[in-house]
Amino acid sequence: MTTSKKKIQIDRVQTGIRIEKKILKVLKGVADYKDLTLGQMLELILLHAFENRPCFSKEGYEAINSLKKIHDVHYNAHDYLKFIESNEKTGG
Repeated sequence: MTTSKKKIQIDRVQTGIRIEKKILKVLKGVADYKDLTLGQMLELILLHAFENRPCFSKEGYEAINSLKKIHDVHYNAHDYLKFIESNEKTGG
């Protein structure tokens, strides 16, 4: 963990990722709530996840839950393996 106030020089790269559109809307809303860019928000979430630490305060999770309701996100991490794209056919 870096505790020094010394700046850390980094190199960012442009990338194209595919992400579920409702999750993206929530993520953009959270980034706006925290006054961060989408890329900065992803970096923050990932760095916390890499350290097995929560990324948000109680108020942050309340904002996320509100955004999930607004954007009809009714699934969670346990549902991830059930995701299929709307243009994919279900098995059966």
